[in-house]
Amino acid sequence: MSTLLYKIGKTAFRKPGYFIIGWVILLGIVISMISINGVHISSEMKIEGTESQKVLDQLAKELPAASGGQGSVVFKAPVNERLDTPERAAAIMKGVSEVYGLEKVINPADYAAAQANNSGASADAAQAMNMAQSATASPPPYGPFMVNNVPVPGVLISSDGSTALFQFQFTIEQSAITQDVFDSVIQSVMKVEEGTQIKVLPGETLKSVSIGVGSAEIVGLVIAVIVLLITLGSVVAAGLPLITALLGVAIGVGGAFSISKFVDMPSVTSVLALMVGLAVGIDYALFIVNRQRRMIIDQRLSAQEATARAIGTSGSAVFFAGLTVIIALCGMLVIGLTFLSTMALVAAATVLINVFVALTLLPALLGLVGERICSKKARAKATNLSDASSHGVANRWVKFVIKNRWATVIAIILVLGFAATPITKMEMGIPGASSANLDTDARQSYDAISKGFGEGFNGPLILVAEPRNASAKMTPELLGGLAMELQGQNNVAQVSPLGMTEDLAIFSLIPKTGPNDNATKTLVNDLRSADSGMAKTYDVKLGVTGLTAVNIDMSAKLAQVFPIYVGIIILLSLIILLLVFRSIIVPIKATIGFLLSILATFGMTTAVFQWGWLYSLFGFDTGGPLLSFMPIIVTGILYGLAMDYQVFLVSSMRESYVHGHRGTESVVHGYNQVSRVVVAAAVIMVSVFAGFIFTDDVMIKQIGFTLAVGILVDAFIIRMALVPAIMAMFGDKAWTLPKWLDRILPNLDVEGEKLIASLNTQNEVKSKSGSES
Repeated sequence: MSTLLYKIGKTAFRKPGYFIIGWVILLGIVISMISINGVHISSEMKIEGTESQKVLDQLAKELPAASGGQGSVVFKAPVNERLDTPERAAAIMKGVSEVYGLEKVINPADYAAAQANNSGASADAAQAMNMAQSATASPPPYGPFMVNNVPVPGVLISSDGSTALFQFQFTIEQSAITQDVFDSVIQSVMKVEEGTQIKVLPGETLKSVSIGVGSAEIVGLVIAVIVLLITLGSVVAAGLPLITALLGVAIGVGGAFSISKFVDMPSVTSVLALMVGLAVGIDYALFIVNRQRRMIIDQRLSAQEATARAIGTSGSAVFFAGLTVIIALCGMLVIGLTFLSTMALVAAATVLINVFVALTLLPALLGLVGERICSKKARAKATNLSDASSHGVANRWVKFVIKNRWATVIAIILVLGFAATPITKMEMGIPGASSANLDTDARQSYDAISKGFGEGFNGPLILVAEPRNASAKMTPELLGGLAMELQGQNNVAQVSPLGMTEDLAIFSLIPKTGPNDNATKTLVNDLRSADSGMAKTYDVKLGVTGLTAVNIDMSAKLAQVFPIYVGIIILLSLIILLLVFRSIIVPIKATIGFLLSILATFGMTTAVFQWGWLYSLFGFDTGGPLLSFMPIIVTGILYGLAMDYQVFLVSSMRESYVHGHRGTESVVHGYNQVSRVVVAAAVIMVSVFAGFIFTDDVMIKQIGFTLAVGILVDAFIIRMALVPAIMAMFGDKAWTLPKWLDRILPNLDVEGEKLIASLNTQNEVKSKSGSES
C-alpha cells in the first residue's frame, strides 16, 4: 500500500497538470449534468414496512383522495375580540375558499360529491355518518365556524370566539408535498390579515422537512481557516486543504444533485454530505500537508520527495481512516429505509471522493507550489518536531497521562459514565411545534390550538377500518357503530367519519393528548391491536396513519434496528483496525473508547434538548424529544470520524514502535508527532459542526450539537487522554498478535516500514555507486 501510494504521490508531484485537468474535467461533467437534468430535491421520508405506511399505501390505491397529508391554519382575533364579526368572517371565508381552490388541496364539496356517486356510499351511509358525528360524551368547547348561518367546511371556532382552526387535506402524502405547495397555501391564508387585525398562524405541517446552510456554517469555515493558518504557518499551506475539500464536496454533492432527476434526493442529503465531506476533506489534506512540511524541515528532504513519502505513509492512514467512515455510513443500508440509504450513499461517496482528492490532487497542487510550501523562515528554524522540547504542552501532557495512567482511565470512565446517565430517560420522536421557539408561528399556532380546542388537534389520526372476512362488506350500521365505539375509547376527544366504500371506512380521530405524548403512542398501539374488544366485536381490522402515527412508527422502527446497525459497523471496523494495526488490543480499545464517548454524547444531548439544560445558551425555549433518526446518523458519522483520529494517532505510535522506539517511549514519540495536527483537525470539525447549532430549526440544532460534542469528547478525552493511558498500560504487548493470526493476516505496511527500508536501500546503492565512480 505505502509503495503504491508513494509512486502515485511522486507522479502527481512531477506531472501535476494531468491530475489537475482530470479533476477539473470531472467537475465540469458534474456541472454539465446539473445544467441538463436540473436539481430535484424532495422532502419525502417514507418509512417502508411500517403500519402507518401500509395504511397510506392502501388508501392511495383504493381511495386516493383520503391518503393525502394534512394542513392546519389558526386565525386569532385581537385580545378580547371575536372572529365571527361579519367583516372578519367574510375574510376568513374568502381565504378558506382560495385554499380549497388550489390544485393539490381537496375541496370538501367535490369530495362529498364523489362519495355520493360511490356505490358504497348511500344516503343511509351519510345518515349513519351524521349520527356517529353526534355521538360525543359531552359537548366540545368549540363548534363549526358559521358564515350567514352556514358552516364553513373544515373550520372550527373556540367557545369564546377568539380562535378559529382551519384543517384541510392535500391530495398527496405529507412527505411528498413540496415547499411551493405550502407557499401557495400560506399566501392564500395570509390575505385574511389585510384590514381585519386577524393574526394568521400557519401550522407546523405547512413546512417541508429541510436543512439549509446559512451564515452560521460560514463562521465555522472561518474558524477552520484560522486553525489551518496557525497549524501550518503559511497562507499557501493553509489554502490547500480548503481547496481540495471544497472541490471534493463540490463533486460529491454536485454529483448527487446531477442524478436527482432519476433518484429521490431528500433535502437533508446534501447538507449531511456537505458537513461530513467538508470536515474529513480538510482533515485528510491537513494531515498529509503537515507530514510533508515536517519531513522537509526535519529530514531536509526536497518538496518532491517529502510529498511522495507523505502520501506513502500518511496517505495510507488517510485511506483506511476514510474507509472506516465509509463503512460506518454504508452500515445504514441494512436498516432498509430508502431516505436513510440515499443519505448514507451520498455522504459515503463524498468521503470517498475526498480520499482520492487527498491522494492525487493534493500532491499535484503541492507540485505546483514546489519548495514554496515551506517559507525560508520555517526552514531556518529547522525545528525537529520529534524533539520533546518542541512539544512543550503536548509532551508534558502525555507524560502526565502515562505517569497517572490508572487514575486517568478511572477518572475518564467515571466522568463519561456520569455524563451518560440522562440517556436512560431519552425519548425519541420528531421535534415539532410543541418544542419550537415561543416567537415562531408554528409554536404560537400549536399553543393556540391547544388552548382553544385541545392539544390533540395538533396531531389528528387517520383510521381505516376494514372487515376481516374478505366476503364481508362495510355497511352504514357498521360505520356508525364503529364511530360510537371509537368515541368511547380512552384518550379520544373527537371522532369524525370521513368516507366509506364497500371494503373500508375512514375516520378522523382527535386524541386528547399531544403528538409526542406517551398516552398518544399508547392510544395508537391500542387501536391497532387485533385483540381489542372493539376489533373482535365488529370483526374488523383497524389501521392507523397520519403524521403523528408516521412519526411514532419511525421512532419505533429506528429504535429497533439501531442495535443491529451499531453491531455491524463495529464488527466491520474491528476487522479493518485489526488489519491496519496488526493488533487485537488496539481495535478493542478503540471500540470501547468510542462507546464511552457516544453514550456520554447522547446523555448530554438528552440533558440539553430534552430536559432543557442551558437552553438559552443554544437558542431554544422548550425541551422536547430527540430526533428519531439522529442517533443512527450521528453514530455512523462519529464512529467513522473517531476512527480517523484513532488511525492518525495510533498509526503514529505504531510507526514509532516499528522504527525502534519501545515501551512508553513509542507512545510519547508517536503522540508528539501527531497530537498537534489531531487537535487542529478536531477543532476544525467541531467548528464546522457547531455552526449548525445556531440555526433556527431545532432538528438542525440537535444534529449540530451532537456532532460537535461527540467530536469534542472523542478527540480530546478519548484519543488525547484515554488512548495514551491504555497504550502505556499494555506497552509493547499492544502490538503483538497470536502466531497463527500473524501468519494469515496480510501486512498492509500502513506505517511505510517496507517503503522506508526500500528507499534507504536505494540511497545506499546510489551512495556506493557515487563513491566508486
